[in-house]
Amino acid sequence: MTEVLALIPARAGSKGVPGKNLRKVAGLSLIEYAIKAAQAAENLTTIAVTSDDAVALAEATRHGILALKRSEGISEDASPVTLAVQQALEQAEQITGKHYDIVVLLQPTAPLRTGADIEAALALYEKHGKAVCSVSRCDDNHPARMYRIEDDQSLSPLLPDIAVLRRQDLPPVYLRNGALYVFGRADAVNGTIIKDDMTAYVMPNSTAINIDNELDLLVLEAFMARNTWTF
Repeated sequence: MTEVLALIPARAGSKGVPGKNLRKVAGLSLIEYAIKAAQAAENLTTIAVTSDDAVALAEATRHGILALKRSEGISEDASPVTLAVQQALEQAEQITGKHYDIVVLLQPTAPLRTGADIEAALALYEKHGKAVCSVSRCDDNHPARMYRIEDDQSLSPLLPDIAVLRRQDLPPVYLRNGALYVFGRADAVNGTIIKDDMTAYVMPNSTAINIDNELDLLVLEAFMARNTWTF
């Protein structure tokens, strides 16, 4: 039997949005969005929150999932999430006695994924045998529309060969949206969650809301007010 660990990283101390992972939209905290999506998915052996925040850990316990205390040394602004994954994997295995084959990373800051998304991403991992990353297509924010500003304030196009093309003529490009990462045990242990050769799980732009500031929260609130969301 394949053992799958779903990890929800919820570090305290966000600067852009204080208490970000616990902020509520439509009655649910961002952590709860991740928890409910995981609980709606099949084929997950264990669901866990890894955090240095006592309130976030209490939220995990309230929902009947593992609460894994993250060390202070890997809970700083500059701490890579790979370190949290490595520690949480070890902690979860010690607690459950299981040996996990696959890890699914569900970041609370990208809340609009469903149980069906998780299942589909896992199916892609099983099919291709390599890490899966959720992405959304870039439209108006295409890199062809991006520029550097030179020392004399002149604009220098990032992609000069296609900078003048119409939007509909631009080659499709995709942005990691942060909602889903699926990777094997070796990637978790080695800290190689993000790599060049990953399988794309494409999600619609309408769900590509990533919470980095207060405006993003307002966008999420507007989305939830207009849509009936099913995990």
